[in-house]
Amino acid sequence: MKSRFETLRWKKKHLELLDQTKLPGEVIYLRCRTAEDVWDAIRSMKVRGAPAIGVAAAYGAALGAEKIRASDRKQFLKQFNLLVRRLASARPTARNLFSALERVERAVHKSSALRVEDLKEAVRQEAETFDREDKQLCEAIGRYGERLFKNGDTVLTHCNAGALATAGIGTALGVLYAASRRGKKLKVFADETRPFLQGARLTAWELQVNGLDVTLICDNMAGFVMRKGLIDKVIVGADRIARNGDTANKIGTYMVAELARRNRIPFYVAAPSTTFDFSLKDGSEIEIEIRACEEVYSAFDRKIAPRGVKIFNPAFDVTPHELISGIITEKGVFLNPNRVKLERLGRLLGRGDE
Repeated sequence: MKSRFETLRWKKKHLELLDQTKLPGEVIYLRCRTAEDVWDAIRSMKVRGAPAIGVAAAYGAALGAEKIRASDRKQFLKQFNLLVRRLASARPTARNLFSALERVERAVHKSSALRVEDLKEAVRQEAETFDREDKQLCEAIGRYGERLFKNGDTVLTHCNAGALATAGIGTALGVLYAASRRGKKLKVFADETRPFLQGARLTAWELQVNGLDVTLICDNMAGFVMRKGLIDKVIVGADRIARNGDTANKIGTYMVAELARRNRIPFYVAAPSTTFDFSLKDGSEIEIEIRACEEVYSAFDRKIAPRGVKIFNPAFDVTPHELISGIITEKGVFLNPNRVKLERLGRLLGRGDE
């Protein structure tokens, strides 16, 4: 199943991004011609979802490299390292942002080229490779994950981990698309995902456009629908996963996971290997992004809280691995994940403790 829209389009001289702050009302593509354009798109969540952020950042590095004026390799590498650090500062939690930048940085440093133009080409090629690989990872995650879902299942998802969040068909929603491709009829409940409403604005729109049966609910209805027996399984994406399986995802995911445990509903995480951070022993070491108060203070261009009230707006929370029934990756499904089981994934990837 191919998505009926593209989240990212690389045009060699610029990057086109579907502006997700305009959905579902308008389908508008931004043209990013510089690394700073990409940085702003990531920071302002015009592009979001950990894998999509990573791919966008890789192309941002290619755009930035193109504008570097250097007479030799040493000068180029010095400026390129500053460029990579700037892009890395856009958002702190999503591991894929750093995975992508590490890849392009490693590619250019490993290149034996002396000509600046050849170094720029090495960055472009690595960004394009990272893009292709993300599409392939999504397909593999879908193949492994769809086996966990039966015809007739009703699935709850939180935030957006679909084609809008990746270069391919998605991670969590990619699993559902793969199941649909196999002829399984699924129903999806998408919760709204305050305060940025990724579920209401993005997941509901994406599933509807791609022809899946979707019902939108408010965040505080999740426990009700679970207790009523309306949910068979839960699946979400991830922004960073520690080596013991603790998983950072959009704020509210931990609450959904606890409710799923209480109601004995399987809770799955779908994520590519680029989301794993084996340098972190557990979720307590994951940096949580704190976003602007305005996202909570206003909605639909209208103030919804009293002037001067204090607001706390963490963008992510961490779900302990004990609440996760399985992590679905392109290397297979790791049921009841823990440090020992995920060490096997680290060995498969040749990473281990980073």
